[in-house]
Amino acid sequence: MKFVVHTVGDLRPVSEAIKKKTEAYKIICLDGDLGAGKTTLVKDLGEALGISDHISSPTFSIINEYEDADRKPVYHFDFYRLKDEEEALDIGIEEYLYSGNLCIIEWASMFPGLIPPKHLEININLVGERNREITLVEHG
Repeated sequence: MKFVVHTVGDLRPVSEAIKKKTEAYKIICLDGDLGAGKTTLVKDLGEALGISDHISSPTFSIINEYEDADRKPVYHFDFYRLKDEEEALDIGIEEYLYSGNLCIIEWASMFPGLIPPKHLEININLVGERNREITLVEHG
């Protein structure tokens, strides 16, 4: 599934499509260049999921935890600052990934060995100066 986004306001159909897929996919992997809009997409997806907390990038904390509209945990990771898989394992990544709760991972491609086979891959590519092409790929 592919979307072309011109403005932040164009993200809602993407977020709604992702939200529908979270029934089957609890692991959401986001990749794209710096500044491509990964965290912006997570913020919009959070609104679609009914998250009322302020969503911010977990670049420094590595993980942020939110509650969706059903009061279920949603975990938001940023792998960018992790040095290696061992550091991810030290923060208990496997417990989160296999908890059955929604896990959204920015920069997931940095450590593909940690990602369960069943996951939703989302790639954000810059097209021109302002447009984004967002591709959803189902795995497993």
